[in-house]
Amino acid sequence: MLSPPTLGKVIMSQLQDSFGRKFHYLRMSVTDVCNFKCSYCLPDGYHPEGKPKFLSLNEIENLVSAFSQVGTQKIRITGGEPTLRKDFTDIIRVIADNPRIHTIATTTNGYRLEKHAKEWFDAGLRRINVSVDSLDPKMFYQITGENKFDEVMRGIDAALSAGFERVKINAVLLKGLNDKDLPRFLHWIKHTPIDLRFIELMETGLGREYFEAHHLAGADIKAQLLADGWQLDTPSASDGPAQNFSRSDYQGRIGLIMPYANNFCATCNRLRVSAKGKLHLCLFTESGVDLRDLLQHSSQQAELIERLHGQLAQKKETHYLHQGITGVTQHLASIGG
Repeated sequence: MLSPPTLGKVIMSQLQDSFGRKFHYLRMSVTDVCNFKCSYCLPDGYHPEGKPKFLSLNEIENLVSAFSQVGTQKIRITGGEPTLRKDFTDIIRVIADNPRIHTIATTTNGYRLEKHAKEWFDAGLRRINVSVDSLDPKMFYQITGENKFDEVMRGIDAALSAGFERVKINAVLLKGLNDKDLPRFLHWIKHTPIDLRFIELMETGLGREYFEAHHLAGADIKAQLLADGWQLDTPSASDGPAQNFSRSDYQGRIGLIMPYANNFCATCNRLRVSAKGKLHLCLFTESGVDLRDLLQHSSQQAELIERLHGQLAQKKETHYLHQGITGVTQHLASIGG
């Protein structure tokens, strides 16, 4: 244990790893449950192991409080599908009540967005990412396993009307499936002020066959955008690993997340906590560090923060995807991918 004077200095210091990267962004999963069956994530649907007990509202409040004391300013609520939580609006309010948190965001499949966008905005949610892997309803159904395209699109319209600071669309690039959708996506954002994020498919430990069949290099999309007159934007401190592109004649922007690009991990600024309270230093970490025993009472904050600092010292420089080391992540939803 650290001595009291040393502990006090640690509590007030920014989370930072041994490579000088500072972490001000937390992706917090609140459930593993998802009602979609996306082929790259949960092709067989969600199947619980026993009766899972996800983080309670009190545990979430204590977790957010600790992270906020060591420099976290942005929290993204993830899942599974986070809006399946009946207390999702309460979770937003708990985070919004913390004055150190400047940005609250979520990633959703959008199926509840049409009815609740304004409610969530009023609770304090300010940024929202909606997963839309195709603008072709038939392909949307093929990828997600759900015939909810129109419902999701109405939800996006509701989010734009509610006043969110930023509405982003996430689409995983899939060769042989949605790789022909780029012109349709570009037509959509020409007159719609949204950020379109293309995410390069990542290999997980249990998805080699799928990866080989559907991986499409983000670098190829980047080359196509540059050839079509899109300009690479100057990155800001909050952009993280995304490369963003814009054109003066388009209202929307395009972002590329390319985990196989050189130096992808150099700008890492985020940590992840699973719905069961485990800290993951990387999306492809094989196992998490349990925090739950220190989330029960506010009196445990100092010890929790000490554990966070201790773990950051062990964070690796890179994800090692290029070496074929993918961890054992069965589906990205399990740790808020």
